[in-house]
Amino acid sequence: MHVLKSLLMSFMLLSADSLYAVTLMIETESFKEKGGWVVDQQFMDQMGSSFLLAHGLGHPVADAVQVVDIPESATYRVLARTRNWNAQWNKDVAAGRFQILVNGKVCGGELGNQQSEWGWQEAGSVALKKGAVALALHDLTGFDGRCDAIILTSDAAFKPANELKELEAFRYKMGALKAPVGEKKFDLVISGGGVAGVCAAISAARLGLKVALIQDRPVWGGNNSSEVRVHLGGRVNIDPYARLGDVVNEIGPAKGGNAMPAAQYEDERKHAAVDAEKNIVQFLNTRAVRVEMNGSRIKAVIGRHIESGVETRFSAPVFADCTGDGSVGLAAGAEYRYGREGRDEFNEPTAPEGGDSMTMGASVQWYSVEKKERVDFPDIKWGLDFNDDNCEKVKMGEWTWETGMNRHQINEFERIRDYGRLVVMSNWSFLKNRSKDKASYAKDKLDWVAYVAGKRESCRLVGDLLLTENDIIQEKIYPDGTACTTWTIDLHYPDPKNTESFPGNEFKSICKHILIYPYPIPYRCYYSKNIDNLFMAGRNISVTHVALGTTRLMRTTGMMGEVVGMAATLCLKNNCEPRAIYTSHLDELKELMRKGVGLGTKQPPQTYNEGASKKRTSPIEL
Repeated sequence: MHVLKSLLMSFMLLSADSLYAVTLMIETESFKEKGGWVVDQQFMDQMGSSFLLAHGLGHPVADAVQVVDIPESATYRVLARTRNWNAQWNKDVAAGRFQILVNGKVCGGELGNQQSEWGWQEAGSVALKKGAVALALHDLTGFDGRCDAIILTSDAAFKPANELKELEAFRYKMGALKAPVGEKKFDLVISGGGVAGVCAAISAARLGLKVALIQDRPVWGGNNSSEVRVHLGGRVNIDPYARLGDVVNEIGPAKGGNAMPAAQYEDERKHAAVDAEKNIVQFLNTRAVRVEMNGSRIKAVIGRHIESGVETRFSAPVFADCTGDGSVGLAAGAEYRYGREGRDEFNEPTAPEGGDSMTMGASVQWYSVEKKERVDFPDIKWGLDFNDDNCEKVKMGEWTWETGMNRHQINEFERIRDYGRLVVMSNWSFLKNRSKDKASYAKDKLDWVAYVAGKRESCRLVGDLLLTENDIIQEKIYPDGTACTTWTIDLHYPDPKNTESFPGNEFKSICKHILIYPYPIPYRCYYSKNIDNLFMAGRNISVTHVALGTTRLMRTTGMMGEVVGMAATLCLKNNCEPRAIYTSHLDELKELMRKGVGLGTKQPPQTYNEGASKKRTSPIEL
C-alpha cells in the first residue's frame, strides 16, 4: 500500500526539554484506495476542498483506506472535517454517519452527526507507534456521509483552522496543496470540459492551436456525461452555417433520453474524439481555482488537481470560460448577470414585472430497476414528510426533479444538491415502506441517483452584445450571427402543485415554451465586455435570463464552442483580441464557419428535437 510521506505533516516544538509535537493532515480525496467512496469537487470554492462522499443509496459503501507514516510514537488526537448534511431539515437524526478506523479498530465515536456546516469534529485519541498506520473511513449508512480531511496530532492544545483563507494557508503549510512552479504555455486555455469546452478544444486543435483542456471531473461531457445523464437537446447543421455542429455529431451519443443507464451517454466516444487530437493536452480532474491578471487581461489560470492538490499555472494569449458558472470570468472580474431581468430593463414580454434573483434550477436525476425478488430499502427517519397525497408515485425522476430556483446556484449549491438527493431518498423510502401502493414497488431497486447535479443556470458573463428575448422573437438578425439556436424559449418555474405541499422548498418544476424560428447567435455574445482576452461558450454566454431559455441546450452550446475555437485561431493568426474578430476579421470567421472543422460523421438521430422550432421558409441573410 501507498505510504503517505512527511509532505503532509508539520512538527511543532512544545518546550526545550520535551519531544516534538506532531501534526499530520491527510486529505481524504488523496486516499489511494477509495473503496466505495467517491470524490466530490462541486463545492470547492465554497468549502475549500474536494472531499470523499459515501454515496451508497442506503447501503454502506466499502471502506476508503490510506496508509500514513507516523514519525514519532505518541498518543494522537484524531479529528475529521465533516458536516451533518441533513441537519438543516432534521436536527434529530443524522443521515450520513461514519467512523474512522485506525489499523482496523474504531477510533472514538460516530462522525458526521454534529455541526450542520463544515467543521472539525473530534473522533477520539489513539496511541500510535512510529511507522506505517492504516486509516480508513468506515461508512455506517450509505446516505452520503462526507469527510474532507483527517488530522492526527499529538498536541493536546492544537485547534485546526476552519475559516477558508486560514484553512487554505494551513493546507499549503502542511503540503496538502502544492503551489505551481513555472508554467505550462499554450495557444488557448479552455476551462470546462462539457460539450461546449470539448467542441471548442477540438475546433481550435484542428486549426493548429496548442490547447489546454481543463475539466474538474474524470470524464468529458458535463451534463451529457454518465455522471449527470442529460440528453443533447437542440439541432445542428442549420443554415446559414450548415457545417457548424459537425464536431457535436462526432462526440454526441446516438440515443436521446434523460436518466438512462450509463452506457447510453457514450463517455468513451467523447474521450476518443479528444484523444485523437494531438494538439489537445488534457487535464482531467483539474479545477480552475484562480486567475492571474495583467490589467484587464488574463495572464494565467491556476488549476488544482482535485485529488492530489497539485496546482498548475496555464498561460496563453487567449482563454475560454466553458465552466457553465462563468467561474474563470468571475475570478477575473468580468461583468456578469445573475437572475431574472425585469420587464422594464429590456421590455421582454416574458420577463417578470421586476427583476429578481430567481434562476432555473438543478436536477438530481434517478431511476429504479425491477428485480425478480423483493428488494428492501431503509425506512428512514430523517427525511421529508411524505404521505399518499404529496408523494411522487414514479419509478424514475428526470428533468422535472429540479431544485434551488430561489437559492443561489453557486454559493448555496451544496444545499441545493443535497436537497435534491434528500427528496429522492425520502420519497423512495415512503413508496417502499409506508405507501398504500407499496406492493407495486416491492421488487424495485433504487439503482442510480446522481450526486453530480445537472445545473441549468447561474452567472452569465456580459459581452459586447447582450442577446434578449426581443432579438429572438422579432428575428433581429445581426451581421455577426453564428450558430443557430433551435430550441423553444424554454423556461422553468416551480410546479404550483408541488408548491402547495412544499412551499418554498419545491423539488418539481414546470416549463413554458415559446416557439421560435432558428436564430443565429451573434458572435459578440461569446467574449467578455471588460476582460480583453476571454471567450465564453455554454450557458454562461452574454444573454438575458429569458434568452437563455433557448441558448442553453447542449447541441447549441457545442456549436458555440466550435465558433470560439475558430475565433481563437484567428486571434493567434492576426495577433489580436476577441473583439477585433468582430471589428476587423469577421469575414475570416465567416469563411471558417462555412467550411467547418468536422470529419463528416453522420448526425445521430434527433427526432426528439423535431418541432422545437418553426420551419423557416426563406434563408437567413447575413
